[in-house]
Amino acid sequence: MMPINPDSNQPIQKKADWELDFYSRPIIEPNGKKRWELLISSTPEAAGPDPFRWEKRCPAEEVNSIWLSNALTEALSEASNQGWAPPSKLRCWRSAMRTMVKKAASQLGLEVVASRRTYALFEWLAERETDIYPKEEGYMSGPLAPGPTPILNQPTPLPEAIRGDAWTIASIPLGVMRDAQDWPIEFSGLLPIGAFEDESIAIPGLRLFSKTRSFALAGWLGSLEPVRLVIEGNQLLLEAGEDDRWLVTDMNSEAAKSTSVNLLNSKKSAGGLQFISVQATPEEQKFSGFWMLRDLNVF
Repeated sequence: MMPINPDSNQPIQKKADWELDFYSRPIIEPNGKKRWELLISSTPEAAGPDPFRWEKRCPAEEVNSIWLSNALTEALSEASNQGWAPPSKLRCWRSAMRTMVKKAASQLGLEVVASRRTYALFEWLAERETDIYPKEEGYMSGPLAPGPTPILNQPTPLPEAIRGDAWTIASIPLGVMRDAQDWPIEFSGLLPIGAFEDESIAIPGLRLFSKTRSFALAGWLGSLEPVRLVIEGNQLLLEAGEDDRWLVTDMNSEAAKSTSVNLLNSKKSAGGLQFISVQATPEEQKFSGFWMLRDLNVF
């Protein structure tokens, strides 16, 4: 039963952003054309209801913003029937479809964000590639789709607005991070954490500090849509948005190697989980910002 707001006596709607992929699939239909499909997943919270999922096939000859806008209208109606409020943001990671998606979404008043923080959608696509598409008639073996960033941009120094007073590489035990939804956090991007045998796995991350601007810094960082931390050479990079790459800092060889090992261990043992936090000082008990990131094989 849906919870009721005691003040208005109306059902409390579930809220979440949406992640969208509108693209062809590795299946040839009987008419000789590739299958096109719209997939939508709500962004799951660290602790919350199961995500909303919606799918619809599109005839190849009708791939346009009109069909997509109508399909989004259907998805919004079905989400409402299931107790979901309209999404605040609709994240889309394919640059080739961005213009069409924005045009269709604008007709419905939906904000589209170019972002690879579509972890739930990537996992769903991987499931479908393994469990659904190979069983379909007309399936073509091979990768589901090219990676979202086939050509890597040169890293750009972090904007002044994101540079704090200090930073440090740190780690948090996975078991401790499970409780993040209970921490005092102003800006956040938390994710569900799956089941792992070792709750003591060290989750690597970046801590940023700013005594006077931590709140503003956290707001700016969230707007970048942080995706994952990577080491290239002796540089620590933050990948964000659709294809942005930000230079966090240069590191000495020993620190770069140690951080690279920690990031790789998390990818092998904890689903690529990472984090970025923003605090006024290292001793501060609350977070101006805290984001969970994931390094997935699709990147």
